[in-house]
Amino acid sequence: MVNQAEKNMTRTLQTGTCNIFNQTTQTNTNITDCRLQIVDLLNLKSEIGNPKSGFTLIELIVVIFIISLATALIMPSFWGTEKTAVKTEARHISSALRYIYDEAVAKKQIYVLDINLDEESWGFKSKNESRRFEIKDNVEIRDVIIPSHGEISRGEVIIEFGPMGPDEPIIVHLKKGESEYTIIFNQLNGRTKIIEGYTL
Repeated sequence: MVNQAEKNMTRTLQTGTCNIFNQTTQTNTNITDCRLQIVDLLNLKSEIGNPKSGFTLIELIVVIFIISLATALIMPSFWGTEKTAVKTEARHISSALRYIYDEAVAKKQIYVLDINLDEESWGFKSKNESRRFEIKDNVEIRDVIIPSHGEISRGEVIIEFGPMGPDEPIIVHLKKGESEYTIIFNQLNGRTKIIEGYTL
C-alpha cells in the first residue's frame, strides 16, 4: 500500500495531474490542481522515512562505556592523591626524626620532639634552633606509641633526644581517609622505616 502511494506521488509530481477515483460514477478523473493530494502524500512519505526519535541500543552502550571509562580513570587518581598526601607527611616526619637524632648525637645536645595530636602539629627545639610544622592536606596523626607510655591518641607527646638518642623506640601512625602509614623509629641507630598500613 505504501509503495502504491509512493508511485502515485511520483506520477503526480511528473505529470502535474492526479488520478482520483469517483465513487458515484465509478470512473477515474484527472484533476490538474491536486495540491492537497500531493501534500498528503508528502506527509505520508515523511512519516514513513522518519521513525520516532530515540536512542538505539548501540548508542546507549557507547554512553555507558564512556561513563565507566571516565570513572575508572578519575577514582584511582582521587585515591592516589589521598595516599600520596599521607606518604609525603610520613616522609617529612621520618626525615625530621633522623635529623633530630643525628644533630643530638653529633652536637652532644638535647633536642626535644613535641607532637600535638589535638592541633595536628609537631616540631622540635634545642638550645640553638626551634621549628614547628602543621600537618597538611587533612592528614591526621592517628596515634603515637612509646613503650613506656603505650598508645597516645590525644594531647601532647614530648620526647627527649639526648647525646645517645632517645631512650626507647617511637611509632607514629598517620591517616587520611582509608590510607594509613606507619613510621617506626629505631632508637639504637637513629634509622626510620615507613610502612604502608597500620603496623605495631
